[in-house]
Amino acid sequence: MVLHVSSKIGKNSSLPADRERRILDRLSRDGQVNATALAEEFSTSEDTIRRDLRELAARGLCQRVYGGAVVISPASTPIAVRVVESNDRKEALGRSLATLLRPKQFVYIDAGSTNLAFARVLSHDLPLIVATHDPTIAACVMGKSAIKLLLIGGSVNREIGAALGGRAMREVAGMRPDLLVLGVCSIHANEGLGAFDAEDAEMKRTLIQMAGSVTVAVLNEKLESVAAHKVSEIDSIADVVVEADAPASAMMALSERGLRLHKAAPATH
Repeated sequence: MVLHVSSKIGKNSSLPADRERRILDRLSRDGQVNATALAEEFSTSEDTIRRDLRELAARGLCQRVYGGAVVISPASTPIAVRVVESNDRKEALGRSLATLLRPKQFVYIDAGSTNLAFARVLSHDLPLIVATHDPTIAACVMGKSAIKLLLIGGSVNREIGAALGGRAMREVAGMRPDLLVLGVCSIHANEGLGAFDAEDAEMKRTLIQMAGSVTVAVLNEKLESVAAHKVSEIDSIADVVVEADAPASAMMALSERGLRLHKAAPATH
């Protein structure tokens, strides 16, 4: 993940410019920083570093977590924007994710642009039951003759691109899918899964509770980041599909938590 460090250092910051730049450098390079390590490196107190991190977080440059700070996930743009971004990378993730399916499974596809790419590459010949509260995903699946489609209704949130709220929640609460293909805004081995919208996060929590197994497919920029609303701990998912060039540090951290990792083929440009 790349932070444009020089443009992020604010003129009104109370942090010494060199220390701020170096903290942001480490966030850009590693995705996270530890307050104890920074205090030792800069020969200052942990309280000073914590104040630094609080100021950076207040300016939207990082997210405070226990013991330090992490990068904020960039996946906060509306679905209308995200659906046309990085399509080759999302298709590569979708194709890898599709290899995990088995005939006659009941699969719930959560909202999201990566999950839409997954829906597009689903085989026309693989018999499945597919449920979703995302009408764009539903429209994509509807043309695949071997798939039985269940569309969850309710008021559609235009930012998320899916039905949220009470009616949709009640409908999904009665389902027991074999597999949930969860959409996430952020994934972090210690901080868990995150979303930027409160209702979306609530829907995801309900879906996780109902599903037999949970899988996610994530772009590199969502790894080792956090979002505003926590969805669940990392152990709520079983499988993670990552890009071919996913950072080794992020993959190791997820593997050490017991998750099964699946690397997608390199994206074609």
